[in-house]
Amino acid sequence: MSGSDKVCVGALAGALGVKGEVRLKSFCAEPEAIFGYALETEDGTRRFDATYVRSVKNGFAARLSGVATKEDADTLRGTRLYALRAELPDLEDDEYYYSDLIGFTVLDTGGTALGKVKAVLNHGASDLLEVHGPGLKATVLVPFTREMVPTVDMSQGRVIIDPPEGLFA
Repeated sequence: MSGSDKVCVGALAGALGVKGEVRLKSFCAEPEAIFGYALETEDGTRRFDATYVRSVKNGFAARLSGVATKEDADTLRGTRLYALRAELPDLEDDEYYYSDLIGFTVLDTGGTALGKVKAVLNHGASDLLEVHGPGLKATVLVPFTREMVPTVDMSQGRVIIDPPEGLFA
């Protein structure tokens, strides 16, 4: 399991309007839950309290403490927001935070090492594991479904995948 005391719970997608509102994307299982956390940048140099303004396409319009102008909001575009792990809800045995999977070893169902998890992505349709490794010509995107990824072994820091023929060729 990851030793990080913070978990990425959202990201800022830029300014909305001219009064310092931001477009906030939530990565929480219950998207509105992001407003209940003290948010900070990955390096911890900036902290924000987020206030819900309204729902918008792919997220929320929000106000952040310390962000008063469109220019302030624009400088934060792409910033990932983190919450302290201790503030987050307890997880069931078969649940985990995607950020904990980064760096996990990826094995096929025969035990052959294929690479490591570089990121967990979602471009709208479904979650994808981004896998990279020394034997791969390019990064491989693996659909993060039970069929394709039957096992996530938190204690051993690995995921077992059942890729279709040719995906890792």
